[in-house]
Amino acid sequence: MGKLVELERSVSEGRRGALEFPVRQGQKPGGVENFQTTLRNRIGCAGIGLHSGEQVRFTIYPAEADSGIIFRRMDLRGAKGLAGENICVQARYDTVSNTQLGSTLANEAGVSVATVEHLMSAFSGCGIDNARVDLDGPELPVLDGSAVPFVVLLECAGVSRLTARRRYIRILDTVSVSEDGKRVSLSPHDGFVLDFEIDFPASIIGRQAYVFQSGPGQYKTEIAPSRTFGFLHEAEHLKSLGLARGGSLQNAIVLDGENVLNEGGLRFPDEFVRHKILDAMGDLYLAGAPIIGRFDAVRAGHALNNKLLRTLFNTPNAWEYVEWPVGAERQTGAAPQRNLRRAARG
Repeated sequence: MGKLVELERSVSEGRRGALEFPVRQGQKPGGVENFQTTLRNRIGCAGIGLHSGEQVRFTIYPAEADSGIIFRRMDLRGAKGLAGENICVQARYDTVSNTQLGSTLANEAGVSVATVEHLMSAFSGCGIDNARVDLDGPELPVLDGSAVPFVVLLECAGVSRLTARRRYIRILDTVSVSEDGKRVSLSPHDGFVLDFEIDFPASIIGRQAYVFQSGPGQYKTEIAPSRTFGFLHEAEHLKSLGLARGGSLQNAIVLDGENVLNEGGLRFPDEFVRHKILDAMGDLYLAGAPIIGRFDAVRAGHALNNKLLRTLFNTPNAWEYVEWPVGAERQTGAAPQRNLRRAARG
């Protein structure tokens, strides 16, 4: 019980912006890190799955350089027809198998992990390149519906700098996807910026826009505290279909008409669009490396975010891998970059 109370207190402090990310050794101004990172120690937590409604426990472990983020379904160990490696699911854009009500990953054996976007967003915002996530259920727990609990866990575990250089995906040319009045794009930019606009008929949400410039500390105070949201009548319908069984006022903003049902109301007046940015950061981190570019979105969601990444990687001339040479300082938001690979990316 004490650990849960302490976590809740940390969430509250994070919401107020009481905790900050220090600039780590090897990190350049503006949040640019020369070297890959992982966790210093393992750390775990348990909570309710948003859709299953079941208790799920997960543990995040350090991982070697160039591992990326790997999920392991430990509840399926020894299952008939599954070898040890078949319980592993790599967090990549091309392993996304479902984007209904979240981002679900699956491997070739059909093993899946759902609702990964909030943890992936925290990995992105905290600059974690490599980690192994073991869980004993089909989805990650929703916790309080934001990314702050995941950020607190990562901070408690600590960050370890590896000797391998970090590579980035630099956007060279604009790529975009649009459908049914929704659109997303990635375009060249120094740094990482997300510009998101939403427009809902309900006046309590209405039209909101937010521009987020990624950098040390800003993710935790501006984006991570924002919670997932939905309408009461939608939640009741989803539960009748066997979905959102774990949804509650403890892990989501619930709206009834023009009223917020959560005690204490909203954490930000524009919490809705901020949460869309939170989700987008998680979805975009499935690219496999941090992005140097500008992300623009209008009324978009998980499906369009994933289509954008697939379009990007199917357009070889629109991107390249780069890295910041050791000792190079950023100037006016840019930095000397070394081209790692341009050709034959298939």
